[in-house]
Amino acid sequence: MFDKIKWKRVIVFALLFALVFVSTITSSLLLQSQSAYAVTDKDWDRFLQNKNFIEAVNEVEKHWKRDYDQYFGESLPSLSLMAEDIAQSLSNLAQQTDTKPAVVWIWPREKQLQLVIITPGQKPQIYSVKTADQETLLAVVKQLNVAVTSPSRRRTKAYLEPSQRLYTWMVKPLEYTLKKEKIDTILFCLGQGLRTLPIAALHDGNNFLVEKYSLARIPAFNLMKPGQIKKRSLQVLAMGASEFSQLESLPAVPVELSQITQDFAPNQRFINQEFTLKNFQAQRKNQNFEIIHLATHAEFNKGTPDQSYIQFWGNERISLDDIEKLQLDKPQVDLLVLSACRTALGDNEAELGFAGLTVKSGVKSVLASLWNVSDIGTLGLMNEFYQNLQNIPLKAKALQSAQIAMLKGEVGLKSGKLQGSNSSLQLPSELAELRDENFSHPYYWSAFTIIGNPW
Repeated sequence: MFDKIKWKRVIVFALLFALVFVSTITSSLLLQSQSAYAVTDKDWDRFLQNKNFIEAVNEVEKHWKRDYDQYFGESLPSLSLMAEDIAQSLSNLAQQTDTKPAVVWIWPREKQLQLVIITPGQKPQIYSVKTADQETLLAVVKQLNVAVTSPSRRRTKAYLEPSQRLYTWMVKPLEYTLKKEKIDTILFCLGQGLRTLPIAALHDGNNFLVEKYSLARIPAFNLMKPGQIKKRSLQVLAMGASEFSQLESLPAVPVELSQITQDFAPNQRFINQEFTLKNFQAQRKNQNFEIIHLATHAEFNKGTPDQSYIQFWGNERISLDDIEKLQLDKPQVDLLVLSACRTALGDNEAELGFAGLTVKSGVKSVLASLWNVSDIGTLGLMNEFYQNLQNIPLKAKALQSAQIAMLKGEVGLKSGKLQGSNSSLQLPSELAELRDENFSHPYYWSAFTIIGNPW
């Protein structure tokens, strides 16, 4: 009996040892594969010492591609452009879109901030900001987020100090190049801790950044969905919900959808009980919509992609992990609008989900909000954006014009009407009772951002 028990124990211990050994080897291999495209401080020091800025861009692109691959648990479709190719692509886009675009990569390091910029047809330039170590930088980012989103500060200018500090670190070193090259559109590729930064609200002491440039954020240039630059048909599928069982109601959604569809796509509006996955798929089979507008809660949460979702009617939701089920790339949707997003600001996983939305969904561009803006404030911005889109074919510029109208106080709620830069809208009784409100504070407009292709 003793021998049998002894041998059983020996076998159990041997199996446990084998499991630990295999686990250790597997972890080691995984770490080796992960570090294959890691850009370390030593790498940056080498890039700077040797002035090898082309290699820096190439390695950063590989690194961030790997970050998104790991988050989504798959090898995402991508281009394979090197720094020289990106410069040439910007030249081609400048001709096609009549804009002057630049790509800016921002990499927080432990002791300094690295900025890299490429403009059309030019070699990359790198700037080091030694006053912005990672700890200080992220503390000021958090300070700005609190100052912009806190209800108690929406009638103050508490955002100015952190927004000016961030501008000094992240944009001011690039000003000479931006002015020399007459840049009007900036594609920001942001590193960890910065991917949900409201970049439109950065301030140079006189103006917000959005007053000077149209803006977009991209996960990496090689993860963009380029697509053909063409005049869009403005066929919009507008769907959403105003009532939810466990989430905050969105009473302005019926007005939002009505305003959008009356100008662009009559009878293509579906709300509440009609806002189901089955109906969404049916409508897409019936017609090719270039723009899909979903006025509903979309949450980008901590953890794996299955923790983030877009809410449909009732208990139906699509997780970020399953967003392919919407088949937004068959045919490719030019613009997906999520008008009531919320992201866990400062959380790296939530940031990857938000910034990687275009890559995972297959759409060319996304217009989304970083936090839940007031229902009526969202209505004001969306009304301006879609009016602009009729005359301004470039999405980032249409958004820029809407944001400028808001920050200048041209959009607001007054005497039961939504006042816009070029129109006013009488609101239904349940919204008309709201007090007068001005939407000039960054809380109302800087949350909205174009993710992906700005054109």
